[in-house]
Amino acid sequence: MSNNFSCTSCGVFNCASQNGTYPGKCLTTSEENEEILEECLDIYNKEPEIHKIAVAAAQVEGQYYGQLTRVEEIIVFAKKIKAKKIGIASCMGLIQESKIFEKVLKANGFEPYGVICKVGAKDKSALGVREEDKVRPGQHESACNPIMQAKLLNRENTDLNVICGLCVGHDSMFIKYSEAPVTYLVVKDRVLAHNPVGALYTNGSYYKRILQGVSLREEDKEL
Repeated sequence: MSNNFSCTSCGVFNCASQNGTYPGKCLTTSEENEEILEECLDIYNKEPEIHKIAVAAAQVEGQYYGQLTRVEEIIVFAKKIKAKKIGIASCMGLIQESKIFEKVLKANGFEPYGVICKVGAKDKSALGVREEDKVRPGQHESACNPIMQAKLLNRENTDLNVICGLCVGHDSMFIKYSEAPVTYLVVKDRVLAHNPVGALYTNGSYYKRILQGVSLREEDKEL
């Protein structure tokens, strides 16, 4: 059963250091969560693929904390899980960055395989998107196809898939259908040069509007 207290309500975070006192409604110490914790520990320790990923992720953090860029961390992580073939699920708008990342992967001994978001080239109308909801109404506008991206990478038997700038929601579908583990290289933010956390850092100045509620168009309010 859920309650109103969550980790974003906390100011202690004793779960990370254990040098203080847990808050009364802490998710870590809640008796109703003990069974979930034990289930998670079983998964981490008894499922070989998950165990391998969990240990590798901890090693990347512990051994290289604050030393490596995200690109380098992905390289090290991939080597630790013994990945050979790495899929790149790329947004068309970041295909040049994906091409550079492909070169980096090859230079580090991996076999990259990239699939762009517009693969299949079906107009958005094939997905039931209204003409007025296109970026350029009245023209052919290929729909992003994250499910096909995932299925093509599945067919290639990739060991790890890397998202490079897929749209909000498209990334969700890609992750859902990808058979290989997925990590991010780039999170898309068209306004902030793919630095979405910038809006949070400036919530008291340039982007204070985000605390005032995001406005929807009238027709969207009914959805």
